[in-house]
Amino acid sequence: MSNASLNEELVSSFSNTPQRWFHLKKFLERPGPFAHPEFIPSPQNIDFIHQCKILVVGAGGLGCELLKNLGLMGFQDIHVIDMDTIDISNLNRQFLFRHFCRIQDMTADFYQSFSIVISGLDSVSARRWINGMLVGLLHYDENGELDTSSVIPLIDGGTEGFKGNVRVILPGVTPCIECTLSLYPPQVNYPMCTIAHTPRSPEHCVEYVRMILWGKLSPFGTACSLEAFKIASSSALPLNNYMNFQDSDGVYTGVVELQRKVLNFQEDCLVCSQKPQKITFPEDAKLEDIVSFLINSAEYQMKSPSLTALTPKFTTLYMPTVPSLEQQTKMNLEKSLKGTYFLLMSFKII
Repeated sequence: MSNASLNEELVSSFSNTPQRWFHLKKFLERPGPFAHPEFIPSPQNIDFIHQCKILVVGAGGLGCELLKNLGLMGFQDIHVIDMDTIDISNLNRQFLFRHFCRIQDMTADFYQSFSIVISGLDSVSARRWINGMLVGLLHYDENGELDTSSVIPLIDGGTEGFKGNVRVILPGVTPCIECTLSLYPPQVNYPMCTIAHTPRSPEHCVEYVRMILWGKLSPFGTACSLEAFKIASSSALPLNNYMNFQDSDGVYTGVVELQRKVLNFQEDCLVCSQKPQKITFPEDAKLEDIVSFLINSAEYQMKSPSLTALTPKFTTLYMPTVPSLEQQTKMNLEKSLKGTYFLLMSFKII
């Protein structure tokens, strides 16, 4: 018998033994000082963990470690979405390579079928998209009260240089990605060939640690999987709600309770509040100034905003995402608000 066949037989036989999940049953079958108030110790709790449907968005360095840990923690219904092609520099820390699809390719019903969504993304725009999707799945009653059964927890982890964070987001209850959008620094990419072979600046060294060495430690994949286990089992209270780690000068980690932007009546969150935002510009401002503001503002960070006038008949003022419409509407960017019909209109930003 080959070594591979022997290993498969040993793994299969061990997986079917009662001792396979003995380490988890210590947490699931007896009470503890850190357990959730609604936690009920029971032998059936491990069955719920096995059946809990998990979606992992992003299977890079953090995501691969996360998937391994989820399997060791008893989760058996795990779905993965990743849109990246494999970079040679990542082969030392990745073991999942099958390309499938983008997160935007899946329908709302697909996301609604999961109990927990975990994000291991390296893109702020992708984080914002999945955040908006989960907020859009929320249900409210006639009095505007949130139906908590429609809340799908989002666990987000990420690293940058010597820093990293994990946060637990309960859409409609705790701060979402948009609430704290200004906390994300501008993304800067360096050529991997320069980083690996001829680093010329301190930034290259930091990027080398982030892209290559940091994945060998994978503390944030571990932290994300731990939060998923706590939420699914209620054996411990989940993170409330943001954990920050850095070891650029010593080692520091701490937990901060971020506040929802919707609580500030002067500045509601674009996603959480579900309210239109009022932005004021001078009369001599051009439409291109509005577009530039929406893209460069730390608060909005829009990628390709479109402008539509809300008149009795919708009028598209600028549409960059459709090439034919962009050619027809880009002339409006040079027009100012003062002395034009734009001043009498309301704008809708898409």
